[in-house]
Amino acid sequence: MLKRWKRYLSGLLVLIIFAGFFPGQDDLYFQISKNIDLFGRVYKEISFSYVDEVDPEQFMRAGIEGMLSSLDPYTVFIDENKQNEIDLITNGKYGGVGISIGVRGDDVTIIEILDGYSAQKQGLHVGDVLIEASGKKVTAKNVDVISTLVRGEPGTTVEVKITRNEGIDTLSFNLIREEVIIKNITYAGFYPEVGNNIYIKLSNFSRTAADELKNDLKKLKSQKEIKSIVLDLRGNPGGLLDIAVDICDKFLPKDQLIVTTKGRDAASIKSYFAQQEPMVGDAKLVVLVNEGSASASEIVAGALQDHDRGIILGSKTFGKGLVQTISPLTYNTSLKITTAKYYTPSGRCIQKIDYSHDNNVIVHSDSLSTARFFTDHKRNVYGSGGITPDTIVNFKIEGNVTKAILAKGLVFQFADNYFTSNQNKKFNALLNEELFSDFTVFLKEKKFEFKSEAEIEIDKLIKQAAENKLEKTIQESLLKINAEFKKIEDSGLKIYHKEILREIRTELASRYIGSKGKIEEFLKFDPQFQTALTLIKEEAVYNKILHNN
Repeated sequence: MLKRWKRYLSGLLVLIIFAGFFPGQDDLYFQISKNIDLFGRVYKEISFSYVDEVDPEQFMRAGIEGMLSSLDPYTVFIDENKQNEIDLITNGKYGGVGISIGVRGDDVTIIEILDGYSAQKQGLHVGDVLIEASGKKVTAKNVDVISTLVRGEPGTTVEVKITRNEGIDTLSFNLIREEVIIKNITYAGFYPEVGNNIYIKLSNFSRTAADELKNDLKKLKSQKEIKSIVLDLRGNPGGLLDIAVDICDKFLPKDQLIVTTKGRDAASIKSYFAQQEPMVGDAKLVVLVNEGSASASEIVAGALQDHDRGIILGSKTFGKGLVQTISPLTYNTSLKITTAKYYTPSGRCIQKIDYSHDNNVIVHSDSLSTARFFTDHKRNVYGSGGITPDTIVNFKIEGNVTKAILAKGLVFQFADNYFTSNQNKKFNALLNEELFSDFTVFLKEKKFEFKSEAEIEIDKLIKQAAENKLEKTIQESLLKINAEFKKIEDSGLKIYHKEILREIRTELASRYIGSKGKIEEFLKFDPQFQTALTLIKEEAVYNKILHNN
């Protein structure tokens, strides 16, 4: 019934939301008035007369969600229980204890400790398993509500209970909540240390991102000349539009167009330009992107690409060319609504999915163009489907055995165990072969067994052959084939030993030398970053890409 009700309500909210946008259009006002009346009558009738008792609030929320689902996934209703997410989205801060949690296997595990907050000060570790918060048992099934238990007003306390050392030790901590400010820039420094290249990892676009970048650039420029920059936007889901504009301001000449937004009518068109001279206008620039780079990340990458300011390197971006506005509603609720599409300086809209296609709720929508556009240097770029890098360098986990190990959280667990037993060792003194040998022993202790899809299918055939009592020669042949596959998969650890070792060392670096050390260790093995360094060193190649000659 609820599903049918959602479908019945679909489209009505659109009319309600946009009420008042078209003054003087009597027919539209009549349609809105008529359907609001109809909506109220249906809602009231169901609430009072349905065969089973209906929760009127949940029933209304179901209707709202049903209507919004007919638009796009970014237009959402934010109820009173999620209002703290607004501060996190816009201001990048919340009341908490300074931890990030995630599910590893069956456990809710601390995966990051933020510097300077209560969790770090009182001795919580990455890898600690959270079993209780505010007196409530913590499991992988209720992990979504745990953040509401740990977060709260600064100055208040929360008691958490964890296990450590594979459950041997159980510890309780009475943590003090503080105003936690999420850093948008998780790394900014000269890397490699010798030379004049800086690496900047920008993870979000909340309110303080541009100020963080400005301060980091000032600090680094005071140390020595910045000749080149690798700006890492990989995995950055975006954030505030005006902050993306401000980020571009640090790289582009004054008065250059950064982005244009267009809403329902001509009066809504707004163009954003660089407001000041760039802080690093002469430095070579390579921007790293991947399929996780979205929204504000794509605004930055698109503007820098269209003005030929730097080389975009990596894999194709997500393709989110829609702009959202958060509108406060009554009863401490809000509506996050898509109000515009954005266009890069060359005129591209990089939105990948056309949510208006075959949608009878949306009466009119500008089509998403896949046409060819041109950069300042007349290089070809294309609309729709994200930002295509100037240099495509893919980076993904190659080995299926590596994927299986990571999916089971075994590298994370090994890093915990190893660090607990070897805390007195220096990270730089850890020998690769010894680490890998210890890891293979650990896998055996955990009874890790990897089966490829081919092995799984052959196992099914062997079982079916036995059940159907096929000739022994057929069964024996299948067993021989299975044995050969087993040999191949058993050698997978050796084949992908460098890839697995990279994951081990990166995870251990976070235990021994913190988040900065983890990033630096990862960059040593990162093909996209290493390619960026090569392009920066090869000036002729760098210029040829940007000038299309």
